[in-house]
Amino acid sequence: MDSKEALFWSIALPGFGQLLNGKWIKGIVFVALEFLINAQANFNIAIISSFHGNIDLAIQQINFQWLMFYPCLYFFAMWDAFKDAGGGKKRYSFLPFAFSAYFVTVGLIYSTKLRIFGVLLGPVWLPMLSVIPGVAVGLLLQWMLKGKSVI
Repeated sequence: MDSKEALFWSIALPGFGQLLNGKWIKGIVFVALEFLINAQANFNIAIISSFHGNIDLAIQQINFQWLMFYPCLYFFAMWDAFKDAGGGKKRYSFLPFAFSAYFVTVGLIYSTKLRIFGVLLGPVWLPMLSVIPGVAVGLLLQWMLKGKSVI
C-alpha cells in the first residue's frame, strides 16, 4: 500500500487507511469511533444544512460536545494510516497533522461567532478552512526544527 493512497482513504473515512494497511483492529476501532462521534454530534445533518447555506440551522443541529472529539480522531487516523504505509519518515512529519487537528478544533470552537468578511461560516466550513493554517504552521515548524535537536 502506498502511503499517499492510505492517507487519501483515511481522509475519505477514518479507519479505511488502517483496513487497507491490514491493521484490522485499529481500522475497525477508528471506523466505529467515527460513526459514533458523527452520529452523536449530528454531523451529517449539519453538513447537509451547511451545504444548503443554512448555517444557523447547522449550528443548532450540532452537538459540539461530541464534535470536539472529531478533529483529533480524524487527523490521528490520517497520520497513523500514512505512517503505517511507510510515510512520515522525515523528522517531525507528524506536525502538519497535529497542528491541523489543533486549528480545526479551534475553528470549531469559534465557528458560532467568528465572521470572515461578514460571513458566518459555521461548524462545517470554518473548521475545514482551518486546515490550511494548521498544515502551514505544521510545515513551518517542521522546516524550522529540521536538523535541530529540540529534546
